[in-house]
Amino acid sequence: MPSPLKSAGRVAVIGSGSWATALAKLLLGNCDRIGWFVHRQDRIDEFVRYGHNPVYLSDVAFDTMRIDFTSDINEACDGADTLLFVVPSPYFKDTADRISADISGKNIVSAVKGIVPDSNMIISDYMRSRFGCREENMLVIGGPCHAEEVALERLSYLTIGCRDVEKAAAFASLLDGKKMKTIVSADVDGIEYAAVLKNVYAIAAGILHGMKAGDNFLAMTVCNAVREMARFVDAVSPAPDRDICRSAYLGDLLVTAYSRFSRNHNFGAMIGKGYSVKAAMMEMEMVAEGYFGTKCIHQINTAGPAVDMPILDCVYDILYRNAAPRRAVEAITGSFT
Repeated sequence: MPSPLKSAGRVAVIGSGSWATALAKLLLGNCDRIGWFVHRQDRIDEFVRYGHNPVYLSDVAFDTMRIDFTSDINEACDGADTLLFVVPSPYFKDTADRISADISGKNIVSAVKGIVPDSNMIISDYMRSRFGCREENMLVIGGPCHAEEVALERLSYLTIGCRDVEKAAAFASLLDGKKMKTIVSADVDGIEYAAVLKNVYAIAAGILHGMKAGDNFLAMTVCNAVREMARFVDAVSPAPDRDICRSAYLGDLLVTAYSRFSRNHNFGAMIGKGYSVKAAMMEMEMVAEGYFGTKCIHQINTAGPAVDMPILDCVYDILYRNAAPRRAVEAITGSFT
């Protein structure tokens, strides 16, 4: 069993949902031990007793002797060099507010794929502002990769972003495996914003699916969503060498818009079938982060770049202004090219 690379050091996972569980399993393929913060002690006790996460991806077996569980987030932070945050964005701030340990010099890896509500900041910006974390120590995980397919050991690809691409490569090697391939990138901000937007567009795709709008129109919507994503990301974080067709952007959008594993797609589909937003949210077993991301991106765009984003505006009107889905969709069809 290889030891963790020195540049990553000891890794602690912060979060215990399906994506956290999948990433922890990948890490244990390359690390002797990991730390793992799970906020409820009874969940830890069940995890250790049965050898699997009692709530998420329960078919995935773990060697719990190689995991240092804790329900104290500061213990997890103090004992690690690299902190992997895998918390739904609506709960991220509450989780971060529990940290009193000095994490300013640690490597921070975000697999959150969302924006911090109220602050409207991507995770890397929030961690720099809130904890004084260094830009060169901020990493982000992106790419078309559902936790469920990782658990099923289906071939998948992840992109690891960091300003320091050598550090990105070092952390990427901790996730590499027979069925997991990794790509490195320096575009931290672009990957983070794209990860938020793909959830918004997945809700739009789900709404169309629920309305039985057809594959032709869905394809047209996704095609326009890619260009809309490019306009926004290039406006808020210019990067001349960014290729929106790469897997961290387009790939993540496609898998989230079309897959049956996509909670955002499924959330949108319920709305398209006639569920109210409130009823659809109550029906969901897990958080559809695109609901929160829609509001955050809409506010950012309204206050800042004000780029043309008809699909985002359509989803916002449906989710937050009680617009009828069919009418809202029909209103933007003339803008498609």
